[in-house]
Amino acid sequence: MKLALVTAGFHRLGAAIAARLAENGWALALHGRKPEIPDTALAAVLSRHKTSWFGFTADLSDPEAVQHLLPSVEAHFGQAPDLLVNNASQFEWDDPTSVTPASLSAHFNVNAGAPVTLATALASHVPKGETASVVNILDQRIRHPGGDQLSYTISKLALFGATETLARALAPNVRVNAVAPGLVIPTEDYLPSQMEALRAAMPLGRLPEPDDVADAVLWLASAEVVTGQTIFVDAGASLKGFERDFLFLGKDD
Repeated sequence: MKLALVTAGFHRLGAAIAARLAENGWALALHGRKPEIPDTALAAVLSRHKTSWFGFTADLSDPEAVQHLLPSVEAHFGQAPDLLVNNASQFEWDDPTSVTPASLSAHFNVNAGAPVTLATALASHVPKGETASVVNILDQRIRHPGGDQLSYTISKLALFGATETLARALAPNVRVNAVAPGLVIPTEDYLPSQMEALRAAMPLGRLPEPDDVADAVLWLASAEVVTGQTIFVDAGASLKGFERDFLFLGKDD
């Protein structure tokens, strides 16, 4: 049985990743911060493919809860995951004028500390002679970081660095890669006219969809000679670079 642990896997981007894995025969350990049920689209996929899945609860800001997550998955399924998708993220606003030690710590715990802890724990659970894979979900802003969402950005840069570092440290038993999405699931703060302007601003003239990110994760899960790599799924945004977060771009003055 191919088993994937997807953090924050019940909704939004995590659900799209989980659905694509289910469509391709993966059993799923879906993590949430609190007890949850899969969103409607994911639930339909799980039912249609008769996917073996189970939900797990852990607050990734709590190091003890992080340490217990992988053993809980192994105890339920009788095996360690073959794939770990570190999708969960802490995302709150701050900038150089408002950043605090507490904000930095909160973002680092969830966005960098938990993924590293889970990846190294997975390495210790891989049976002799077998291999596993880790895919970290980053953000295209790591190519041209700015001051918006400062704690979030710095924590994603830390995970970017950890991806290559862990790829070296955990080889040959564990491959570690990353996907850096662009603007995939806009919030209600984005205006329709703004979305059109942002699409036009991308080198490819479009914005990525959740399924595009899911496809990249699926490919990395099976790319047996690829490790230490980051794939930017951003319609070329990282090639161009933007001075501000997308939320502030494309609005009429």
